[in-house]
Amino acid sequence: MSYALTTAGVPAAQQFEVWESAVSQTFVPLTATPATGSGFRGRLRGQDLGSVGVYEATADPHTVRRTERTISRADPEVYKLSLQLRGTAKLAQDGRKATLDPGDFAIYDTTRPYTMAFDEFASTLVLMFPRDMLCLPAGHVAGLTATRFSGGQGVSGIVSTTLVQLARNLDDPQVHGSLRLARNVVDLLGTALADRADYRDVPAESSRAALLVKIRSFVEANLDDPGLSPGDIAAAHHISTRYLHKLFSEAGTTVSAYIRHRRLERCGQDLADPAKQRLSIGVIGARWGLPDASYLSRAFRTEYGMSPSEYRRRGARHRG
Repeated sequence: MSYALTTAGVPAAQQFEVWESAVSQTFVPLTATPATGSGFRGRLRGQDLGSVGVYEATADPHTVRRTERTISRADPEVYKLSLQLRGTAKLAQDGRKATLDPGDFAIYDTTRPYTMAFDEFASTLVLMFPRDMLCLPAGHVAGLTATRFSGGQGVSGIVSTTLVQLARNLDDPQVHGSLRLARNVVDLLGTALADRADYRDVPAESSRAALLVKIRSFVEANLDDPGLSPGDIAAAHHISTRYLHKLFSEAGTTVSAYIRHRRLERCGQDLADPAKQRLSIGVIGARWGLPDASYLSRAFRTEYGMSPSEYRRRGARHRG
């Protein structure tokens, strides 16, 4: 389901009231305060990818608060992630404060009070998803709320780049309803959180889940290597190949199938990207570790029910 709202055309005296109502209904019940008493510019657009809500909010300076009172009105028990696209935001929760500049992101929990303040005209990408989608113990996530994750380095940089690209393609018909994309985005976020958490004292089941998230991140960072193998992955994480296969089997897949699936998804994203229309299909395949054009064509058809060239043409028709 897609959603769009703008305060343009609304009488100035009612603009902020409309905005406060929109963010409370779209996300969770909130109270909001404008920085000035004059008219308020606000635009909210987004869609639901399965159980993951993805929204871009652009607005004049204001502050939103999640209070005990608003929590009592409705508590869906979800996490929210805010990635700053423009301007600066200040997030406070659980005694911590994070200042987010463009490219930075932070996670927060709607079951507890928080404040998000925008001191200037700003644009933010917001993800909202059930807490159980993260393969991490809730207690460890609670220790990372209102913590700044930099968009310019490490795993968090990969997350940031992915989210910025998602924001740019939010209106693309090929993104609409992409449950795989939503799952992958949340998995990447889990990887960034896992890198910050201490797992020495967590139960074995949670520790395995965190390890799998890290392994998936490693795979993501090495998809361009056609020689990437289970042995390489196991060695990089100081585990046996047998244990690696067990982790993926418990997740309902195999190591090879997961690598192939992610490579094909990356190829699909490039094929659908207007900025990459001049790249040949062979070049795109090689970029993601699939240099054999005939294999790429067969695998892509098995995965998507059409050839790479057909997929590219369909994307061009949708954009037109």
